[in-house]
Amino acid sequence: MRVKSRVHGAVSIINAIPTGIGGALGVDLWTEAEVEVRPGSGGIEAEIPGGEDPSLVKETIQLILEYSGRRDVDVWVKTRSTIPIGRGLKSSSSAANAVSLAACKALGLNLSPEDVVNLGVDAAIRAGVTITGAFDDAYTSFFGGINITDNYRRCVLSRARAPEGLLVLILVPEEKRYTRSVDVESLRSVRRMCEKAVDLALAGKYWEAMTINGLAIAAALEMDPTPALDALREGAVAAGVSGTGPAVAAVATSKRAGDVVRSLREYGPVIECRPSNLVAEWEPLEADV
Repeated sequence: MRVKSRVHGAVSIINAIPTGIGGALGVDLWTEAEVEVRPGSGGIEAEIPGGEDPSLVKETIQLILEYSGRRDVDVWVKTRSTIPIGRGLKSSSSAANAVSLAACKALGLNLSPEDVVNLGVDAAIRAGVTITGAFDDAYTSFFGGINITDNYRRCVLSRARAPEGLLVLILVPEEKRYTRSVDVESLRSVRRMCEKAVDLALAGKYWEAMTINGLAIAAALEMDPTPALDALREGAVAAGVSGTGPAVAAVATSKRAGDVVRSLREYGPVIECRPSNLVAEWEPLEADV
């Protein structure tokens, strides 16, 4: 059986590391995974673009094989994505979700979407690519919209549709920063500011929460806040570091987007995308032989 899946990306509203509460906004960047299950003895072959470490993809497949109890198959998986890797744009959560969904369908597992997401989170923890489990990122990349979650309890605290008519403008520096290399204690030093961001997000004030969180994370990680501040000066409704960076995400109306893009391009390449409410999808490419 061969299956293809697609899930979408996200940017941070709240980084979960300081408090355990996280939040994200779905965007229309995406990751696709193709998974083929063949007769075999548990072998896993992964094709990952850009020569990136395949550990997360292989760990996801391994976990699902263990869950299914299947020892009579080999699995081939290939991913492709429009999400820059290692920039705080949820590439790991998106990849784990895409692989988890395609593998579950290819193996004929009848799981709920929430179960698929949780398997991807478990795999990310086992692969060491996350500190809190990144349930906020995983849930948002699978279901879209705006989600505030308790990452340790893996429950959704609030959920809303992402508003239409806005643009998400993302400064993507050349530098990469992987979550496993981040100084956790530095992030926890801004816990109080992040708690204020959580309160704002739970009250539906997502853009204020995103800005406060993003500036707090920049301070904790000694990142230059100037790109986000310049975006705000040019009319962005929110701006700040996404994840643990180094990407900076700004949300703007179509009227102010041009000015915001020009301000961000002073610091590097900019990706333009839109908020997404799309749920992960899959399709069979080849039936059982």
